[in-house]
Amino acid sequence: MQRKSLGAIIAISGLFFGLIFSMLLLLAPAKQAAATCGPAVSVVIDADTKVEGYTEEQLKNAASIMGAGKALDLSVKGQMISVMVSLGESGLRVLDHGDGPGPDSRGLFQQRDNGAWGSYADRMDPTTSATNFIKALKAVPGWELLEPTIAGNKVQRNADPYHYQKYWPEAVKLVQALSDGKFTLEGSDCAVPGQSGTGDDYPWKDASTWLQVGANAASTSPLGMYNRECVDFALWRVNQQMGSTSAPFKFLNGTFRPDGQGLGSALTWKAGWDAKGWPTGNTPRVGAVVWYAPGAGGADPNFGHVAVVKDIKDDGTYVEEGYNGNPPPDDHNYYTRTVSSNVPSAFLYLPTQEEKK
Repeated sequence: MQRKSLGAIIAISGLFFGLIFSMLLLLAPAKQAAATCGPAVSVVIDADTKVEGYTEEQLKNAASIMGAGKALDLSVKGQMISVMVSLGESGLRVLDHGDGPGPDSRGLFQQRDNGAWGSYADRMDPTTSATNFIKALKAVPGWELLEPTIAGNKVQRNADPYHYQKYWPEAVKLVQALSDGKFTLEGSDCAVPGQSGTGDDYPWKDASTWLQVGANAASTSPLGMYNRECVDFALWRVNQQMGSTSAPFKFLNGTFRPDGQGLGSALTWKAGWDAKGWPTGNTPRVGAVVWYAPGAGGADPNFGHVAVVKDIKDDGTYVEEGYNGNPPPDDHNYYTRTVSSNVPSAFLYLPTQEEKK
């Protein structure tokens, strides 16, 4: 796994960086835009409403959840999270029984008889139980930026935080089918970590590299990194997954760290994550940045390398994607390869994207 030397990983030189980012405004860390995740949607359901695989009872219960969300001005993403959790807890049915870990659990959300979820009647009422779930969801700090399954787990506190993940596509389908308008999460603040683009969608794939035109503005992307370098592609994926797909981008080389330092070359990305307080770990997660310390896994001995986890296999390997990870003449281009999970030095997760234990 060879890495191109200086060109594979360096960001803008100190001199050029100073010329570009000398404005006082950029000396302070950028304030991230709040995630709006789209407005709440109203429910449209009647006797003719059908969704394949779901009964009339289940559709009515989903509509009750969405209606409770609309009443509390919950975003469409929040409505889908709520439906997802109910799918994972009860299959959108008002259950009058619990399970082994929670024999006193009841209703659409399997809420416990611990005083936090109201009376038995409250827990068995679709609208009331949904309202109580949604209030708890909105009280979770930064829930809009969490993976849906993690957000749901912050409320439910079940043993497996990824229990709900498989129900997300069905929740999206149901909310779309029962809403008063169609919508998409792609390219919006509702974008979910781990749900990035497909293949080589890097916007500056045809741009000139610094090797071609030198260290000047013509060789840098709007993210503040050299075009077609591993760091620029990885930072593009970070922006994309956090719903920022056009200028002004949320995460830039010069404003990423809260201390005002540049995110810099691949060598300093782990330190950049630490400075920002974002989580890191040793388990690959789809959408996480792969960080190779200098020399690790064949990375450049001076600067290392970064890539992005594209897929995870059952055999302990993962598929990584990136730019400038091959020797000439195929350098500065998109690549994918399968790597053993123990080769990289660390995996750098997106905000509140927690490591699966």
